[in-house]
Amino acid sequence: MTPVLVTGLPRTGTSWTGRMLTASGELVYVNEPLNPEHPPGHSPGVLDAVVGHRFQYICRDNEDAWLPAFTRTAALRYGFLAELRRNRSPYDLARMVRYGTAFTLGRLGGRRALLDDPFALFSAGWFADRLGCRVIVLLRDPVAFVGSWQRLGWTIYFHELLEQPLLVRDQPHLEALRPLVGSQDRVAKAVALWRAAGITAANLAARHSGIMLVHYEDLARDPRPGFRRLYEWAGLTWSARAEERVRRACTATSGADASGTDASGTTVPDAGTGGFTWSGLSRTAYRPMDSRRALAEAGARLSPQEARRVRELASAEH
Repeated sequence: MTPVLVTGLPRTGTSWTGRMLTASGELVYVNEPLNPEHPPGHSPGVLDAVVGHRFQYICRDNEDAWLPAFTRTAALRYGFLAELRRNRSPYDLARMVRYGTAFTLGRLGGRRALLDDPFALFSAGWFADRLGCRVIVLLRDPVAFVGSWQRLGWTIYFHELLEQPLLVRDQPHLEALRPLVGSQDRVAKAVALWRAAGITAANLAARHSGIMLVHYEDLARDPRPGFRRLYEWAGLTWSARAEERVRRACTATSGADASGTDASGTTVPDAGTGGFTWSGLSRTAYRPMDSRRALAEAGARLSPQEARRVRELASAEH
């Protein structure tokens, strides 16, 4: 059973894209197993391995713990005992029941795993080669990306990347980030991360036939043909039911961003759109939304001066 990985930097629409793919009814959604925060990470029932960094890098040289752990995850084999040994709060127990049930019923029903994980971006080649994933990498316009991070007050600490020797060895362009370590210029740091991720994505797609690059703006502008193409790429059935669920979820009026508006990432039920309904236990930041309106609003989060600076930084030669 071929798993699917949807990745890209946080706030590039991975949750939205992943949820639209699960409209097929052929996938089990697994949210950010490589996220170092709990929740959604540090859940050994989902992934029985210790995540030490944001953007944890995995390759053949360090895969001894990762390969068996992700093989179990991709096979939808939930580790109940491992989870109970670590997490026992009421929320954790409810989440265990939800994930354990979804994994078990999905496996018995012949479904495949859908990994939605922006923290897997720099390891996407390993997922394609060693797990046989069909990988979808989301790219986003730099102004919209930086605006989204600015609105949430997010920043990036580049030591998370640079203190991983295997990652820097295999992706030496990341050395360009070193001068910004310790910088308080959140815009410059976000743009530098965007540039580094774009180089990584282009290099990975050139080397691995199982990786497809997709621009969020193209999907948001015209969701149905865009997602139909992704369904074909992932080997999913583009049925009339799937098409209708995608249409309704992408024309809702309750959302404003490809990845939602709640910084905590808690979902709310679909408010009468007829698209999806699920509880907050999944901890995905996806919201039903009008994707075209969200696309227009995303570009207006920065002032004209800030947007111009982002464009200049994004296109500058280094």
